[in-house]
Amino acid sequence: MRIVIKLGTSTLTHATGHLNIRRVELLAKVISDIKNAGHQVILVSSGAIGMGVGKLGLRCRPADIPTKQAAAAVGQCELMYIYDKLFGDYHHTVAQLLITGDDVKNEQRHQNFSNTLGKLLELGALPILNENDTVATDEIVIGDNDTLAAIVAESVRADLLILLSDIDGLYTADPHKDPDAKRLTHVPSLTGEIYALAGISASTQGTGGMVTKLQAAKICLDAGCAMVIANGSRPENLYDILDGKPVGTLFGEVTL
Repeated sequence: MRIVIKLGTSTLTHATGHLNIRRVELLAKVISDIKNAGHQVILVSSGAIGMGVGKLGLRCRPADIPTKQAAAAVGQCELMYIYDKLFGDYHHTVAQLLITGDDVKNEQRHQNFSNTLGKLLELGALPILNENDTVATDEIVIGDNDTLAAIVAESVRADLLILLSDIDGLYTADPHKDPDAKRLTHVPSLTGEIYALAGISASTQGTGGMVTKLQAAKICLDAGCAMVIANGSRPENLYDILDGKPVGTLFGEVTL
């Protein structure tokens, strides 16, 4: 099976913004084991700006674009160093790809990065992607890694996209506000009712939270790829998802 896994910042770091070492080490172990089982895996990883903030000793996440880009440049090096070390312990070779909006919108460049990903998978490597925050601007920005992960899944004809973040899935209401809110374990298709749960319409182009996750689901389902939203605080959830257990919310159908 060809799987894209998106790791959100909340999955990779503590509330302090510093790296959650125990969780990242366990993620590397579980993902390595999944590769050992014969699956092809691509990671889409957030966290570069946050890592750069810590490395540069900044007191808070910068608001201005030049400082964000500087933090991303420093943080991306640190992030890949950690991934290279952790996955290397399990004899897996990582590769870095940094993508901008132009790489998605331009047909030739899109084909080029799709070809590169395909060859890396063929060679047994573990591609790790992020948006190239050091050069991204409002005009060429993809905007969020949920969307980037869905675009990657579509581009490589993945079977499954797994979005790991700080939420357990899609609920019938906000579980923080409504004690009767129930998690939906399976969403076969995206309907108006499903979009309404995120407070948007099917035509809305929003950003953040569940909005981008449903937009990612649409990209995947249109491409024949299933998608799961799950909590990344427990890396073993990845095993459960591949075992067909009702973890998080499954969009579409997946053949295990």
